[in-house]
Amino acid sequence: MTNRLRTEVQEPEAEKELIVEEKRTVKETPENALWQLLSSGFNAEKATKALPFILFLAMLGMIYIGNMHLAEKNIRDIDKITKQVKELSWDYKTAKADLAYKSTLTEVAKRTDTLGIKESINPPQKIKAEEVKNGN
Repeated sequence: MTNRLRTEVQEPEAEKELIVEEKRTVKETPENALWQLLSSGFNAEKATKALPFILFLAMLGMIYIGNMHLAEKNIRDIDKITKQVKELSWDYKTAKADLAYKSTLTEVAKRTDTLGIKESINPPQKIKAEEVKNGN
């Protein structure tokens, strides 16, 4: 008993050639503007007709490139300013801590000793002003 699936069916050579020719005729070149331009070649009339569109595309390209440069410059400036703000914030916090330390009672007393000013031993007293009555 033979296996029918393994036997190959032979096609005649003439039918293969027809199939190949049909496949070739199906593949036609697409008829778009670019293909027509490239297949027929350039001439002065086509070039002058396409010139405004090409200039428009060139202008759009220059605007796009300029916009990218401007955006990158802005990003660099933002990064630089952010670093400056961080540094100034650190300076502010350091100065604030130094001022808080120097304004403590003991630090003020140390600094005033060199000027000859001494700390008061008596507690502060409230001064009351009496009302002055006019005789008029």
